Amino acid sequence: MNLLNLSWANLKDKKLNSFLSTLLLTLGIGIISLLLLLNKQLEDQFRKNLRGIDMVVGAKGSPLQLILSSVYQIDAPTGNIPLAEVQKLSRNPMVKTAIPLSMGDNYHGFRIVGTNEKYPEHFAAELEAGDLFEKSMEVTVGYKVAEGAGLKIGDSFAGSHGFDKEGESHGNHQYTVKGIFKPTGSVLDQLILTPISSVWDIHADHENHAEADTAEKEVTSALISFRNPMAMMMLPRMINENTKMQTALPSIEINRLIELLGVGIDTLRALALLIMIIAGVSVFVSLYNSLKERKYEMALLLSMGATRTKLFLLLLFEGLLLSLIGFFAGTGLSRLGLWLFSQTAERDFNYSFRNFSFLPEEIYLLAAAIAIGVVAAAIPSIGIYTINISKTLAED
Repeated sequence: MNLLNLSWANLKDKKLNSFLSTLLLTLGIGIISLLLLLNKQLEDQFRKNLRGIDMVVGAKGSPLQLILSSVYQIDAPTGNIPLAEVQKLSRNPMVKTAIPLSMGDNYHGFRIVGTNEKYPEHFAAELEAGDLFEKSMEVTVGYKVAEGAGLKIGDSFAGSHGFDKEGESHGNHQYTVKGIFKPTGSVLDQLILTPISSVWDIHADHENHAEADTAEKEVTSALISFRNPMAMMMLPRMINENTKMQTALPSIEINRLIELLGVGIDTLRALALLIMIIAGVSVFVSLYNSLKERKYEMALLLSMGATRTKLFLLLLFEGLLLSLIGFFAGTGLSRLGLWLFSQTAERDFNYSFRNFSFLPEEIYLLAAAIAIGVVAAAIPSIGIYTINISKTLAED
């Protein structure tokens, strides 16, 4: 007697019940697996882009907005700050590096960021082709920009005002592509880097023709690295109280963001676990009813020499098969969900979430799915040991 084949045949015979149980397991496992995948990749993105940044300074406003716009490039800046203040801060003995950023334009949705050579150095970026920008209106682009916008060394293009693709074009000012970075796995991959002087030159004309060399120079923000832990305690308060700038500490703001998101994630995880439990109940009810309907069949098999243990395993295999089908369907569904999420994230923010590899945590998810299926099947299967063969055959 091939128990596995018999179990599969029994499941096919009860198509509707089997489908419902598998669907519930698939949904529960799919949601949990998707949350695991997103959590892993979001943490990776957060960690890569925050590495080495102890503080961000910018215009007064929302600290979280300042972090999102300056570190992750997914929000509008809070405003501008005087370059002189940033330069003064960079000379502070407690500051190791201060990387200025100047933003406000884009090209095909990719942000143009005015900065200096310390910014790509911070991400340990290497050139795939060409050179790093040197003069005003020269740019070095991330590999996603080169692919997405079709840019190559020597190309010229004009940026658009703001972060909207449909913004007003700066047609009179043409950037020249000087180099292309290798992939870094960080936000740098989706940026167009240029000297800060490029941003000043363009916006000096755009903002009612103020002379760039007489206007007070401004930047959008600065990324700060500290020399020692004492700076974390002293500098933020000093800057907030004595300058026109505000400080934002990435570790604090991102933890706050994760806490806010965590409420929704915990709710989804609880919902998924509830669905899996309901799936287990569904398997239990399905096999319990199946045992009642197949009581005569079981008694007949027992009379023909089948042992009760084999019949017990037969029903147990049915629960196991449902669990395995639900697990693999659920993990497949989670990858589809991640792909759809990645499409949206790439379109709106130029971020990719395309690591579809199997996670170690999913082994525990597989174990949980098997446990639910086996336990749900084992409880009604115990009824095999209470079947009275002669009475059952005589009644039917």
